[in-house]
Amino acid sequence: MSTRKIGAILFGTAALIVIIYTIYKVLAGQEVGFNEIIVISTLVMMFFSAITWGNKWEKDGIYQDEELGQRITEKSAKISYFILLVVILLAVGLDQWVNGTVNMFLLAVLGLGMIILPMVEYFVARKYQ
Repeated sequence: MSTRKIGAILFGTAALIVIIYTIYKVLAGQEVGFNEIIVISTLVMMFFSAITWGNKWEKDGIYQDEELGQRITEKSAKISYFILLVVILLAVGLDQWVNGTVNMFLLAVLGLGMIILPMVEYFVARKYQ
């Protein structure tokens, strides 16, 4: 069995265990906090990374270092950026709809999110000029 499959099984199992535990805490009326959310996010991130990228020693899958891997990372980052902006925009809208006020920190994150991509593109373009 390849390292890729072993990693996927380990991270997937760990993520499921933490998700089930978190659901149990919610059903038991306990508070779900920062730690549960971060652990779930980290394990799911590592699971997807394990099933996406191969390694050169076992010659399985796409390598992150190759041109195709870099292109996939570049395209995925840009798509993820726009999805995140839409999610933040929806969160600002839902916050105003539910609470009747706008969360200034969330609104500031939305504004910063809209500025970051063009600003980073500018600095990267300056590097190549």
